Amino acid sequence: MDLRKQLLKEHSKENTAKIVSYIEGHPALVEELMDIFLNETYRLIQRSAWVVGDLGRSKPEWIRPYIPQMIENLKKPDIHVAARRNTMRYLQEVEIDEDDWGELLDIALKLLSKNDETIAVKVFSMTVAYNIVKHIPELKGELAILIEDQLPYGTAGFKSRGQKILSALNK
Repeated sequence: MDLRKQLLKEHSKENTAKIVSYIEGHPALVEELMDIFLNETYRLIQRSAWVVGDLGRSKPEWIRPYIPQMIENLKKPDIHVAARRNTMRYLQEVEIDEDDWGELLDIALKLLSKNDETIAVKVFSMTVAYNIVKHIPELKGELAILIEDQLPYGTAGFKSRGQKILSALNK
């Protein structure tokens, strides 16, 4: 399968599932997928983000070696929202190395506090931040204040996740 051609064919759940399934049978393609996700054109990054997100849920260990590059990618000001969303979705579900805590926490808090960020990115960022702050108790207050500030403006899903995290922070 030519990943670039298949990604450009259509942007659908079916096509994403087809690509993920193919890569699961051909693990050597993970490197090519991640190169597309991190370095390609806007459209290919958008399309590959969904594949990276789904592959990250089915084979998280295959994406793990790319975490430092994914964190660097989040710093780009023009990164596609699909890349932010799927990166933070993946990062909320895996154990982050202590060496990456500071940088990733900073990014997650910035994304959470941005007024123009999508709800999904904010919710995933909140969870990433919480997963890190669990190990650094002195930062719990900072995260709690940020969540409390955002709650009145959040959707039902944001409020639900925010309340759960606030409850956990207060234990």
